Amino acid sequence: MPHLLNLTDLGREGLITLVKSAERFRARRQQSPGDSPIAGKTVALVFEKASTRTRVSLEIAVAELGGHPVVIDGSKSQMARGEPIRDTARVLSRMVHAITFRTGATARLEEMANYSSVPVLNALTDDGHPMQLLADLMTVRQVHGRLDGLRYAWVGDGNNMANSWIEAAGLLGLTLGLACPAGYAPDAAVVDRAAALGANLNITADPREAVEGADVVSTDVFTSMGQEAEQDARRKAFSGMMVSRSLLQLANPGHMVLHCLPAHRGEEIEAEVLEGPRSFVWDQAEARLHTAKSALLWAMGLDG
Repeated sequence: MPHLLNLTDLGREGLITLVKSAERFRARRQQSPGDSPIAGKTVALVFEKASTRTRVSLEIAVAELGGHPVVIDGSKSQMARGEPIRDTARVLSRMVHAITFRTGATARLEEMANYSSVPVLNALTDDGHPMQLLADLMTVRQVHGRLDGLRYAWVGDGNNMANSWIEAAGLLGLTLGLACPAGYAPDAAVVDRAAALGANLNITADPREAVEGADVVSTDVFTSMGQEAEQDARRKAFSGMMVSRSLLQLANPGHMVLHCLPAHRGEEIEAEVLEGPRSFVWDQAEARLHTAKSALLWAMGLDG
């Protein structure tokens, strides 16, 4: 029984297969709703953190695949009153066919997986966001027609999204530059594992160095959920890191801009960039639906 806790669980071939499967879902949805591969099955969508795109994409994905989504707000469940994750996992997995879990500490996700008898998918933790990266990679293929042979850039915090981009770079052998201020670098262990797999990584504090010659430029909010108390300190630390029109003059002319949303215009990304012709953030958001389908079917051992 496979869990999808990080991209490494997929491996290189699995990662590519899921992206291609999602592309088929996108094409089929434009023509007809398609078949119902999980008819009669139920998926628990457990959220301990706020969500828009992840919740909507997963809920619709389950429904369009013919299954029944059960959305559980962690703040209104017994987990909020101290019930151990392991107990929730054992109860849910006797009733549902898969569990997606959006939480904070990775240890909570791992405990859910360790005590579940059905597949568990990572819908975000503080350390990674693999389901978002599937959507990002699908969008890159949609625009550039390939994933290899491109230069990727990340500008901002060395957060869960940066970690997942690094993980993808390791699996796919990508060239990735990351511009992160001092004290906000990505996880060193994640960097070392990706480099050992063949990722070409350059970690710098200079966004110009990371973006120069890039085909794909990604960013995220500088202050993530749970970090609100650090907002003033982060605003100072990330000064000069905004993805702006002037910064993007260093990228390849045919570059694309990604942002996993929500976006703070004027902070991590210039409004004119987010709304501009090189922005593909809305395609990226839509891709969450298609990649959610492919990830769910992979975890449940079904073909997409």
